[in-house]
Order: sequence, then C-alpha cells, then structure tokens
Amino acid sequence: MPQGTVKFFNESKGFGFIVPDNGDPEIFVHVTGLIDKIREKDEVTYEVENGKKGLNATQVRVV
Repeated sequence: MPQGTVKFFNESKGFGFIVPDNGDPEIFVHVTGLIDKIREKDEVTYEVENGKKGLNATQVRVV
C-alpha cells in the first residue's frame, strides 16, 4: 500500500493532494476517499484509482 504526506487539504471544499514517498507526482484526494480525517503534514497510506481527471487516492488512512 503506498504511503505519502498530505501536502494540502481544504476541509470546507473537500479535497487536497498527497505527495507520495516514492517520488511519484502528487495525487488528488477527495473527501469521499477518506477513511480517517486528514490534515496537512499527516503521514498516510492509500490506494490509487483512476478518476475522471487522473489518479485519485482512496482508502486514505493516517499512519
């Protein structure tokens, strides 16, 4: 399961971005893909799925 750090998350708009630990490009995260509540700088694990505009993080959990 990939791991990364939350770069940005806007709780009122319900989306943000995760920076993967493996150096891949940032990945989009939507509130519907969260298991745990996240904040900027949280270390997380996640699954990756194809979305309408690219890759999305789902099943996001704080480590």
